[in-house]
Amino acid sequence: MAPRLSPRFRLQWEEAQQAWVLLYPEGMVKLNRSAGEILLRCDGSRDSAALTADLEAAFDTTGLQAEVAVFLGHARERGWVQGG
Repeated sequence: MAPRLSPRFRLQWEEAQQAWVLLYPEGMVKLNRSAGEILLRCDGSRDSAALTADLEAAFDTTGLQAEVAVFLGHARERGWVQGG
């Protein structure tokens, strides 16, 4: 199952904070740029390897697999992401 954002959360760009945020009924989580870019790609359409490849292509870099895996684990623990 490919990672996707939990239906309990909504990812949204907050102009006032110049950052992506996760909104949920009890509050908000302000994300750093890397977290926002990863979560933008957690739409259930690609597995973590394809998600990482997309990030590496978008930012013209390599070697992001470990960092993406750590973040996705963190996001799963907090219930932000399902699957993957």
